[in-house]
Amino acid sequence: MIKVFNISKIIRLVLLAILILLIINTIFIYSRLTVEVVNQKKLLPIYCVDRDDKKIALTFDAAWGNDDTKELLSILKRFNAKATFFLVGFWVEKYPEDVKNIFSQGHEIGSHSDKHLHMSRLSEAEIIRDIKSYEEKIMRIIHKRPVIFRPPYGDYNNTLIRTLSSLGYYVIQWDVDSLDWKDLSAQEIAQRVLKRVKSGSIVLFHNNAENTKFALPIILSSLSKQGYQFVTVSELIYKDGYYIDHQGVQRKIER
Repeated sequence: MIKVFNISKIIRLVLLAILILLIINTIFIYSRLTVEVVNQKKLLPIYCVDRDDKKIALTFDAAWGNDDTKELLSILKRFNAKATFFLVGFWVEKYPEDVKNIFSQGHEIGSHSDKHLHMSRLSEAEIIRDIKSYEEKIMRIIHKRPVIFRPPYGDYNNTLIRTLSSLGYYVIQWDVDSLDWKDLSAQEIAQRVLKRVKSGSIVLFHNNAENTKFALPIILSSLSKQGYQFVTVSELIYKDGYYIDHQGVQRKIER
């Protein structure tokens, strides 16, 4: 009886030791995975640029509709302002003459994707196919490849930013949202922008929002009087020797 009891006790101790080892191993593996996830840096697009020369970039996303594009271009010309238009592939196909007109007036054309999908849901291969499809369409019209990209819905992840960077693009968001797509009044749109804008800002508008064409002259007039200059996104951002901080501000690396 004593021998049986001792053997049984030994077995229980061995099993307990194995269980403890399994628990320790599981905790170790989980801890490593947790550290890896925490240490995986979240990549950010450029929301605005750290500069103090009163240069800002006005941007217009164009995906749905085209009623106001010509009027917006006329207003920009009146104030000698350059802007950036982020166009979607199917918009480019539908309005090629307006694409030419935007480009011929000295404005920048960026990519807003080919099909206006949620890019964070796509694989790297799917992202590349979408970007290349857009490039083919825009190249046929203006013979110039875009170097800036704005993700539809402001939706991005690390895969998107890495993939676009590998293709030679700068991924662009905004720090001033006019909310013109909510059909705010011209005064409300203007007040939102004028209250938030600063040197290095990237301002978001849409080419076919109801009251953008009425708000734009108010904004351009006020900011012009304050000494602001309206440049394209590519003229605003730094092309090299920069980093993007945790708030999406692009900053020059001090040497």
